Amino acid sequence: MHAKTDSEVTSLAPSSPTRSPRRPVYYVQSPSRDSHDGEKTTTSFHSTPVISPMGSPPHSHSSVGRHSRESSSSRFSGSLKPGSRKISPNDASRGGQSKGQKPWKECDVIEEEGLLDDEERRKGIPRRCYFLAFVIGFFVLFSLFSLILWGASKPQKPKITMKSINFEQLKIQAGSDFTGVATDMITMNSTVKMIYRNTGTFFGVHVTSTPVDLSYSQINIASGNIKKFYQSRKSQRSVTVVVTGNKIPLYGSGAGLSSSTGTTTLPVALKLNFVVKSKAYVLGKLVKPKFYKKIQCTVTFDPKKLNVPISLKNSCTYD
Repeated sequence: MHAKTDSEVTSLAPSSPTRSPRRPVYYVQSPSRDSHDGEKTTTSFHSTPVISPMGSPPHSHSSVGRHSRESSSSRFSGSLKPGSRKISPNDASRGGQSKGQKPWKECDVIEEEGLLDDEERRKGIPRRCYFLAFVIGFFVLFSLFSLILWGASKPQKPKITMKSINFEQLKIQAGSDFTGVATDMITMNSTVKMIYRNTGTFFGVHVTSTPVDLSYSQINIASGNIKKFYQSRKSQRSVTVVVTGNKIPLYGSGAGLSSSTGTTTLPVALKLNFVVKSKAYVLGKLVKPKFYKKIQCTVTFDPKKLNVPISLKNSCTYD
Protein backbone atom coordinates (compact mmCIF):
# COMPACT_ATOMS: atom_id res chain seq x y z
CA MET A 1 0.00 0.00 0.00
CA HIS A 2 1.30 3.40 -0.97
CA ALA A 3 0.34 6.70 0.51
CA LYS A 4 -2.56 8.48 -1.17
CA THR A 5 -2.24 11.98 -2.42
CA ASP A 6 -4.50 14.83 -1.31
CA SER A 7 -6.41 14.83 -4.61
CA GLU A 8 -7.05 11.10 -4.37
CA VAL A 9 -8.36 11.50 -0.84
CA THR A 10 -10.67 14.26 -2.02
CA SER A 11 -11.95 12.28 -4.98
CA LEU A 12 -12.47 9.05 -3.02
CA ALA A 13 -14.05 10.64 0.03
CA PRO A 14 -17.67 10.66 -1.24
CA SER A 15 -17.51 6.93 -2.19
CA SER A 16 -15.88 5.70 1.01
CA PRO A 17 -18.46 4.00 3.16
CA THR A 18 -16.44 3.98 6.32
CA ARG A 19 -15.54 7.67 6.51
CA SER A 20 -17.95 10.58 6.84
CA PRO A 21 -17.82 13.04 3.95
CA ARG A 22 -15.81 16.14 4.36
CA ARG A 23 -17.85 19.34 4.41
CA PRO A 24 -16.84 21.69 1.59
CA VAL A 25 -16.10 25.35 1.97
CA TYR A 26 -19.11 27.54 1.14
CA TYR A 27 -19.47 31.29 0.76
CA VAL A 28 -22.09 33.65 2.20
CA GLN A 29 -22.78 36.81 0.33
CA SER A 30 -23.79 39.62 2.70
CA PRO A 31 -24.96 43.05 1.50
CA SER A 32 -23.08 46.04 2.76
CA ARG A 33 -24.96 48.95 4.31
CA ASP A 34 -26.90 50.85 1.70
CA SER A 35 -26.68 54.59 1.60
CA HIS A 36 -29.64 56.58 0.33
CA ASP A 37 -28.74 60.13 -0.58
CA GLY A 38 -31.76 60.88 -2.82
CA GLU A 39 -29.67 60.54 -5.98
CA LYS A 40 -27.41 57.41 -5.87
CA THR A 41 -27.50 54.08 -4.13
CA THR A 42 -24.20 52.24 -3.64
CA THR A 43 -24.40 48.52 -3.03
CA SER A 44 -21.43 46.27 -2.26
CA PHE A 45 -21.34 42.51 -1.98
CA HIS A 46 -18.50 40.73 -0.18
CA SER A 47 -17.82 37.04 -0.13
CA THR A 48 -16.81 35.65 3.21
CA PRO A 49 -15.51 32.13 3.40
CA VAL A 50 -17.06 30.00 6.10
CA ILE A 51 -15.09 26.92 7.16
CA SER A 52 -16.80 23.75 8.23
CA PRO A 53 -16.37 22.80 11.88
CA MET A 54 -14.68 19.60 10.77
CA GLY A 55 -11.89 21.58 9.25
CA SER A 56 -10.98 22.47 5.74
CA PRO A 57 -10.04 19.46 3.68
CA PRO A 58 -7.45 19.66 1.06
CA HIS A 59 -8.72 20.54 -2.39
CA SER A 60 -7.42 19.96 -5.80
CA HIS A 61 -5.98 22.76 -7.83
CA SER A 62 -9.04 22.87 -10.05
CA SER A 63 -11.36 23.25 -7.08
CA VAL A 64 -9.27 26.03 -5.61
CA GLY A 65 -9.20 27.85 -8.91
CA ARG A 66 -12.94 27.59 -9.34
CA HIS A 67 -13.63 29.03 -5.86
CA SER A 68 -11.10 31.74 -6.45
CA ARG A 69 -12.88 32.79 -9.62
CA GLU A 70 -16.26 32.77 -7.90
CA SER A 71 -14.88 34.84 -5.03
CA SER A 72 -13.37 37.40 -7.33
CA SER A 73 -16.45 37.61 -9.52
CA SER A 74 -18.86 37.94 -6.57
CA ARG A 75 -17.00 40.89 -5.07
CA PHE A 76 -18.16 44.03 -6.73
CA SER A 77 -19.48 47.45 -5.94
CA GLY A 78 -21.58 49.70 -8.09
CA SER A 79 -23.39 52.99 -8.08
CA LEU A 80 -27.07 52.60 -8.82
CA LYS A 81 -29.50 55.29 -9.70
CA PRO A 82 -33.02 55.21 -8.29
CA GLY A 83 -35.13 52.80 -10.27
CA SER A 84 -32.18 50.82 -11.75
CA ARG A 85 -30.69 47.49 -10.68
CA LYS A 86 -27.21 46.20 -11.29
CA ILE A 87 -26.89 42.46 -11.81
CA SER A 88 -23.85 40.57 -10.60
CA PRO A 89 -22.08 38.18 -12.98
CA ASN A 90 -22.96 35.07 -10.96
CA ASP A 91 -26.72 35.86 -10.77
CA ALA A 92 -27.35 33.57 -13.73
CA SER A 93 -25.57 30.65 -12.00
CA ARG A 94 -27.74 30.89 -8.91
CA GLY A 95 -30.60 28.98 -10.35
CA GLY A 96 -31.05 27.03 -7.16
CA GLN A 97 -32.96 29.83 -5.43
CA SER A 98 -36.43 28.93 -4.35
CA LYS A 99 -39.18 30.11 -6.63
CA GLY A 100 -41.07 32.04 -3.93
CA GLN A 101 -38.00 33.95 -2.69
CA LYS A 102 -37.12 37.27 -4.36
CA PRO A 103 -33.69 38.83 -4.31
CA TRP A 104 -33.28 41.35 -1.47
CA LYS A 105 -31.94 43.95 -3.85
CA GLU A 106 -35.21 44.16 -5.80
CA CYS A 107 -37.20 44.78 -2.63
CA ASP A 108 -34.87 47.55 -1.57
CA VAL A 109 -35.10 49.33 -4.91
CA ILE A 110 -38.90 49.18 -4.85
CA GLU A 111 -38.96 50.64 -1.34
CA GLU A 112 -36.68 53.47 -2.39
CA GLU A 113 -38.84 54.27 -5.41
CA GLY A 114 -41.90 54.48 -3.14
CA LEU A 115 -40.16 56.95 -0.86
CA LEU A 116 -39.17 59.12 -3.82
CA ASP A 117 -42.72 59.06 -5.20
CA ASP A 118 -44.14 60.18 -1.84
CA GLU A 119 -41.64 63.01 -1.68
CA GLU A 120 -42.52 64.12 -5.20
CA ARG A 121 -46.20 64.10 -4.36
CA ARG A 122 -45.60 66.26 -1.30
CA LYS A 123 -43.62 68.74 -3.34
CA GLY A 124 -46.01 68.66 -6.32
CA ILE A 125 -48.54 71.30 -5.07
CA PRO A 126 -47.04 74.80 -4.81
CA ARG A 127 -48.13 77.34 -2.22
CA ARG A 128 -49.79 79.60 -4.75
CA CYS A 129 -52.32 76.85 -5.48
CA TYR A 130 -53.31 76.83 -1.79
CA PHE A 131 -53.60 80.62 -1.85
CA LEU A 132 -55.74 80.53 -5.00
CA ALA A 133 -58.00 77.88 -3.47
CA PHE A 134 -58.37 80.02 -0.31
CA VAL A 135 -59.34 83.12 -2.32
CA ILE A 136 -61.89 81.21 -4.42
CA GLY A 137 -63.38 79.57 -1.33
CA PHE A 138 -63.62 82.95 0.44
CA PHE A 139 -65.48 84.55 -2.46
CA VAL A 140 -67.85 81.59 -2.77
CA LEU A 141 -68.72 81.70 0.94
CA PHE A 142 -69.06 85.50 0.91
CA SER A 143 -71.35 85.37 -2.14
CA LEU A 144 -73.47 82.71 -0.47
CA PHE A 145 -73.73 84.80 2.71
CA SER A 146 -74.71 87.89 0.68
CA LEU A 147 -77.35 85.92 -1.20
CA ILE A 148 -78.83 84.70 2.09
CA LEU A 149 -79.02 88.28 3.41
CA TRP A 150 -80.63 89.51 0.22
CA GLY A 151 -83.21 86.72 0.28
CA ALA A 152 -84.00 87.38 3.95
CA SER A 153 -84.50 91.14 3.42
CA LYS A 154 -86.70 90.94 0.29
CA PRO A 155 -89.95 89.92 2.03
CA GLN A 156 -89.63 92.71 4.62
CA LYS A 157 -91.22 95.41 2.48
CA PRO A 158 -92.14 98.83 3.87
CA LYS A 159 -95.81 99.57 4.50
CA ILE A 160 -97.40 102.85 3.46
CA THR A 161 -100.83 103.96 4.58
CA MET A 162 -102.50 107.04 3.12
CA LYS A 163 -104.31 109.02 5.80
CA SER A 164 -105.92 112.15 4.42
CA ILE A 165 -105.83 115.13 2.08
CA ASN A 166 -106.79 118.68 3.05
CA PHE A 167 -107.71 121.34 0.47
CA GLU A 168 -106.88 124.83 1.67
CA GLN A 169 -107.56 126.69 -1.56
CA LEU A 170 -108.97 126.06 -5.04
CA LYS A 171 -109.44 129.11 -7.28
CA ILE A 172 -110.27 129.33 -10.99
CA GLN A 173 -109.79 132.53 -12.98
CA ALA A 174 -109.33 133.66 -16.53
CA GLY A 175 -105.83 134.11 -17.87
CA SER A 176 -103.42 133.14 -20.64
CA ASP A 177 -100.63 130.64 -20.98
CA PHE A 178 -96.98 131.45 -21.78
CA THR A 179 -97.80 131.66 -25.51
CA GLY A 180 -100.56 134.21 -24.92
CA VAL A 181 -103.52 131.87 -25.53
CA ALA A 182 -106.52 132.83 -23.36
CA THR A 183 -107.74 130.03 -21.07
CA ASP A 184 -108.93 129.33 -17.57
CA MET A 185 -106.19 129.09 -14.91
CA ILE A 186 -106.41 127.08 -11.68
CA THR A 187 -104.57 127.64 -8.41
CA MET A 188 -104.61 125.02 -5.64
CA ASN A 189 -103.07 124.42 -2.22
CA SER A 190 -103.45 121.10 -0.41
CA THR A 191 -101.74 118.87 2.14
CA VAL A 192 -101.40 115.10 1.96
CA LYS A 193 -100.65 112.96 5.02
CA MET A 194 -99.52 109.34 5.18
CA ILE A 195 -97.80 106.84 7.50
CA TYR A 196 -94.55 105.20 6.47
CA ARG A 197 -93.49 102.05 8.37
CA ASN A 198 -90.26 100.10 7.98
CA THR A 199 -90.87 96.42 8.73
CA GLY A 200 -87.21 95.40 8.38
CA THR A 201 -85.87 93.62 11.45
CA PHE A 202 -82.15 94.11 10.77
CA PHE A 203 -81.82 97.05 8.36
CA GLY A 204 -82.88 100.66 7.90
CA VAL A 205 -84.08 102.24 4.64
CA HIS A 206 -83.46 105.46 2.75
CA VAL A 207 -86.74 106.83 1.36
CA THR A 208 -87.37 109.06 -1.65
CA SER A 209 -90.29 109.41 -4.07
CA THR A 210 -91.39 110.70 -7.42
CA PRO A 211 -93.36 113.97 -7.43
CA VAL A 212 -96.78 113.67 -5.80
CA ASP A 213 -99.09 114.74 -8.61
CA LEU A 214 -102.69 115.81 -8.34
CA SER A 215 -104.43 115.75 -11.71
CA TYR A 216 -107.72 116.78 -13.22
CA SER A 217 -108.78 115.30 -16.55
CA GLN A 218 -105.23 114.10 -17.24
CA ILE A 219 -103.79 117.55 -16.52
CA ASN A 220 -101.50 117.96 -13.53
CA ILE A 221 -102.89 120.86 -11.56
CA ALA A 222 -100.70 120.51 -8.44
CA SER A 223 -97.51 118.76 -7.41
CA GLY A 224 -95.34 118.18 -4.33
CA ASN A 225 -92.21 116.33 -3.21
CA ILE A 226 -91.41 114.05 -0.29
CA LYS A 227 -88.19 115.07 1.38
CA LYS A 228 -85.61 112.29 1.51
CA PHE A 229 -85.37 110.66 4.92
CA TYR A 230 -83.94 107.62 6.69
CA GLN A 231 -86.15 105.20 8.57
CA SER A 232 -84.56 102.87 11.10
CA ARG A 233 -85.56 99.23 11.50
CA LYS A 234 -88.99 98.37 12.90
CA SER A 235 -90.12 101.99 13.17
CA GLN A 236 -92.58 104.33 11.51
CA ARG A 237 -93.26 108.03 10.98
CA SER A 238 -95.93 110.38 9.74
CA VAL A 239 -95.10 112.08 6.42
CA THR A 240 -96.70 115.32 5.32
CA VAL A 241 -96.49 116.53 1.72
CA VAL A 242 -97.54 119.95 0.50
CA VAL A 243 -99.14 119.72 -2.95
CA THR A 244 -99.59 123.04 -4.72
CA GLY A 245 -100.25 124.45 -8.17
CA ASN A 246 -100.18 128.09 -9.29
CA LYS A 247 -102.07 129.29 -12.36
CA ILE A 248 -102.07 126.06 -14.26
CA PRO A 249 -103.82 126.43 -17.64
CA LEU A 250 -106.89 124.20 -18.07
CA TYR A 251 -107.67 124.99 -21.71
CA GLY A 252 -110.98 123.34 -22.66
CA SER A 253 -111.15 121.17 -19.53
CA GLY A 254 -111.96 124.05 -17.20
CA ALA A 255 -115.10 125.25 -18.99
CA GLY A 256 -117.45 123.60 -16.48
CA LEU A 257 -115.46 124.72 -13.44
CA SER A 258 -115.34 128.48 -13.90
CA SER A 259 -117.79 130.74 -12.07
CA SER A 260 -118.27 134.37 -11.34
CA THR A 261 -117.02 133.94 -7.80
CA GLY A 262 -113.65 132.54 -8.93
CA THR A 263 -114.26 129.10 -7.49
CA THR A 264 -116.21 126.05 -8.52
CA THR A 265 -119.57 125.24 -7.05
CA LEU A 266 -119.58 121.58 -8.18
CA PRO A 267 -117.63 118.57 -6.86
CA VAL A 268 -114.43 117.90 -8.80
CA ALA A 269 -112.95 114.39 -9.28
CA LEU A 270 -109.18 114.42 -8.87
CA LYS A 271 -106.48 111.77 -8.94
CA LEU A 272 -103.43 111.53 -6.74
CA ASN A 273 -100.51 109.33 -7.82
CA PHE A 274 -96.83 108.88 -6.96
CA VAL A 275 -94.20 106.19 -6.35
CA VAL A 276 -92.31 105.77 -3.08
CA LYS A 277 -88.76 104.39 -3.41
CA SER A 278 -87.03 102.68 -0.50
CA LYS A 279 -83.44 101.44 -0.54
CA ALA A 280 -81.75 99.40 2.20
CA TYR A 281 -77.97 98.95 2.67
CA VAL A 282 -77.90 95.55 4.34
CA LEU A 283 -74.22 94.78 3.65
CA GLY A 284 -72.81 98.10 2.54
CA LYS A 285 -73.32 98.66 -1.17
CA LEU A 286 -72.95 94.96 -1.93
CA VAL A 287 -76.40 93.96 -0.67
CA LYS A 288 -78.90 96.78 -1.16
CA PRO A 289 -82.47 95.61 -1.80
CA LYS A 290 -84.84 98.16 -3.31
CA PHE A 291 -88.57 98.49 -2.70
CA TYR A 292 -91.05 100.39 -4.88
CA LYS A 293 -94.61 101.23 -3.96
CA LYS A 294 -96.92 102.83 -6.52
CA ILE A 295 -99.84 104.65 -4.95
CA GLN A 296 -102.97 105.90 -6.74
CA CYS A 297 -105.84 107.61 -4.99
CA THR A 298 -109.19 108.92 -6.21
CA VAL A 299 -110.24 112.13 -4.48
CA THR A 300 -113.39 114.19 -4.80
CA PHE A 301 -113.03 117.87 -4.03
CA ASP A 302 -116.11 119.34 -2.33
CA PRO A 303 -116.26 123.18 -2.26
CA LYS A 304 -118.16 122.95 1.02
CA LYS A 305 -115.26 121.14 2.72
CA LEU A 306 -112.36 123.56 2.43
CA ASN A 307 -109.79 123.11 5.18
CA VAL A 308 -111.45 119.83 6.18
CA PRO A 309 -109.33 116.66 5.98
CA ILE A 310 -110.75 114.08 3.58
CA SER A 311 -109.98 110.48 4.46
CA LEU A 312 -108.07 108.42 1.93
CA LYS A 313 -108.30 105.12 3.80
CA ASN A 314 -110.51 103.38 1.22
CA SER A 315 -109.64 105.54 -1.78
CA CYS A 316 -106.13 104.33 -2.65
CA THR A 317 -104.50 101.35 -4.32
CA TYR A 318 -100.98 100.14 -3.61
CA ASP A 319 -98.85 98.29 -6.18
